[in-house]
Parts: sequence; C-alpha cells; structure tokens
Amino acid sequence: MLQQINKSGIQTFHTPSPAEEGGQSLTGFLDMELLRFSTAGSVDDGKSTLIGRLLYDSKSIFEDQLLAVQEASNRLGNEEINLALLTDGLRAEREQGITIDVAYRYFATPKRKFIIADTPGHIEYTRNMVTGASTADVAIILIDARNGIVEQTKRHSYIASLLQIPNVILAINKMDLVDFSEEVYNAIQQEFEGIAAILKLKKIHFIPISAKNGDNVVDASLHTPWYKGKTILNLLESIPVHQIDNEIPPRFPVQYVIESQNDRYPVYKGFAGRISGGVFSVGDILLAIPSNRLSTITAINEGPAELSEAFTPQSVTLSLDGNTDIKRGDMLVRLNKKYPKYSSTISLQVCWLNIKPLTVGAKYIIKHTTDETKASITDIRYKVNINTLENITDVKSVLMNDIALITLKTLKPLKYDDYCENRLTGSLILIDENTFETVGAGMIVTDEEIFSFNI
Repeated sequence: MLQQINKSGIQTFHTPSPAEEGGQSLTGFLDMELLRFSTAGSVDDGKSTLIGRLLYDSKSIFEDQLLAVQEASNRLGNEEINLALLTDGLRAEREQGITIDVAYRYFATPKRKFIIADTPGHIEYTRNMVTGASTADVAIILIDARNGIVEQTKRHSYIASLLQIPNVILAINKMDLVDFSEEVYNAIQQEFEGIAAILKLKKIHFIPISAKNGDNVVDASLHTPWYKGKTILNLLESIPVHQIDNEIPPRFPVQYVIESQNDRYPVYKGFAGRISGGVFSVGDILLAIPSNRLSTITAINEGPAELSEAFTPQSVTLSLDGNTDIKRGDMLVRLNKKYPKYSSTISLQVCWLNIKPLTVGAKYIIKHTTDETKASITDIRYKVNINTLENITDVKSVLMNDIALITLKTLKPLKYDDYCENRLTGSLILIDENTFETVGAGMIVTDEEIFSFNI
C-alpha cells in the first residue's frame, strides 16, 4: 500500500498495491478519475465526522494518525475516538469543536481519486464555503435527522444552486438518534424536494446515514432495510465526472504562446491552455475571438504525447494552420458551434470576500479565464438575506460574506458564457487594485436565470 501524508496536517492519499488490486500499477492509479466534493451543513451536523468515517472505513489513514487523533480525543474528554479530528486540524477548531477554515483532504479507492473540501457551517464563513465548493462535482449537504431542514440547509442549498454544482447528496445524518425511522427520512426528503424544485438543483440523491457509527457511509447499514439505494462512497465512486463538460460548446482560453526552434520543429508556434468546455480534435476549424479569424488544428500535444482529440479539462498545446495572430487571453472556439457572448456590461452574482465593502463606482481588476482587464461597479441590484434567502433591494454596499447581484462595466469586452452553461468561462474574480487581494468571486448570469428564493 502506498500512502502519503503531509506532516503539517492530516492529509491522506491511499493507493492500493498491485496485490490488492490484481496488478494495478502506480501509472494506473495516476490515470484514475478525480472527483471533487464538498461538505456543508449546520454546526454539529457531522460534516467532519462524516469525512473522518470515510477515511477510516476506506482504510485511508495511518496507524500513527489514528493514535494522534485518539490522544487528542482523550484530551478533549471524549470516551471514544472522535473521527472529526481527522479534518479539524487547526488548534482553534479542535478547542471549539467547529470547522473554521476550508479543510482539503485527499484519498483514493480502487475506483477513483477524491479531493474533499470540508467547509464551515457558520454564517460568518459563507465566503469559505463558496471558495471550497466552487470547483466541486458533488456537494454533500448534511441534515440532523432530529432537527430536519433548517435555515442553514436552505442557505447551503442556495449556494449549491448558485455554483451550479452538478450533483447534491442530501445526507440525513444521526439516523441512530431517531431509531432509523423511515417516516422521519421520508418527511425530510419530501420537504427538500420542494426546495430543490424552486432552486432548480440538478440531481439530488437522498441517503440516511449515521456518520458516527458508519451506517450507509462506506458499508450498507443493517438498520435501514427499507433503504435500497447506494452508500455515500458507492455513490461518490459512480457519479459521472466531466461528462457534462464534454457536451458543452468547445472553449479554449489561450494561456501561453509557445515559440521555439529545434531539430524536430524548425519553426514551431503552439498555443497552450486548459480546455474549458467541449472536445477539440485534429482537423477542427477554429474561430479566434476577438479577431474573428479562422484556423485549423494540425496537432494536439499533451506534453510530448500527440493526441487526436482532447477533452475538458485537459491542459494541451494546439498547433494551428492559418491564423496564428493569437495572444494570451484570446479564446478559441469551434466554427459553427454556439459562440460565447462578447460584452463589456456584465451581470454578476458575487460573493464578497473582503472586509472592505463593495460599493457602486468602485474599480477592480477582473481575472476571467486567462484574460485580465479593469472594471467598475455600476449597480447593486440586490443582495441576499443569508438567513431567509430573500432579495433585499435598495442597498448601498455589499459586506463580507454577502451574496449580491451586481452590474459591472469592463474596460474591454469579456468572452464568456453564462455560469449555468459553463462554470469555467462563466466565472471570474475581482481583485483590489491597490493590495492585489482577491476580494470577490462572481458567477455571470442573465436576467432569466435570476430567481427569488422565498419559502
């Protein structure tokens, strides 16, 4: 078994040995799919315990890690091992029994690699949750079966919808404390389905669990014979990854122009970047934006390897025949496919990350894909009441942890898709001109996509 640990914190990586997996090599492990998922829920709903249980039951932790956590549990007065301490790594988190920062953990099973973002449940750490969940393929939202759906559940569901996370797992936790009641589970599922319909959440999976005892986390529980679905780990191993990304219109933001001369290529010019949507193949005719000139893909390279086609989110270099007057920040798209929008006026759902408020007239640096420009805020249309999730109009500023709909004017047009269509080309960050701090994260929207959450 190959395992890796960052000694400054408890981050784990587990690779099955060839003997365990019938000859699986390290190369095979590196080629496995990667799934990113985040956890969210109210304070003490069991997020960190769930992750600890996943790591423990999938045998992805060291004995010395277990010993350290056991000793920490004893110091905190716990009679049994507290698996939450596997992720609550900061001293303040352990002392207070809460998650403050986003804790990233890494592990693998024979079927897939995982990156977990354990995000805080407190309202004052909304920005941390948005940051941790922004790249997630799956959001696990935990609910205490005793309390049912609460305001925090609605808030986290709103953020999952805002971030267009493809899959949401509603883990109804602490089922052991309600005697594994099917009636309690069904009532929570029915109520949440109504919320999901309003929020237009894409795919919802409901699972009754006990993170503390391991019921339906890695192994199926004998206490829920009425539940016929998958465990959390089974589901995480089988949910499709990047399938939707490959079906959307092709997008290739140019990050770097490579020019070189060598024996193999007397004169070489390639365009490097990460595919941000769709599939590109040798022979495709491309349109460069903003120049609107055409060219044809003659070769695709991923390092030294030559490919016939490449997919989202591969980082590759494209060689083109024809137009090579292309620079960093330009976008290459397939001819006669749906083109990105091109505008200087942007409507943006923004999560504000900075202690200095956002106000109308303020100016910021905008980073969008590989492009950069400046922008000014022209309007704050509303901000969201983070408790009731109603829209508050007639606001003058956006404070740290607020989520708001704003309008901004950029110095040069952006090449973008709506966030609901492409999470990579539909997102951007705002940077303070003076301190160069990242102060806001934004999702580009149109008026048709804006909804008011009011239950």
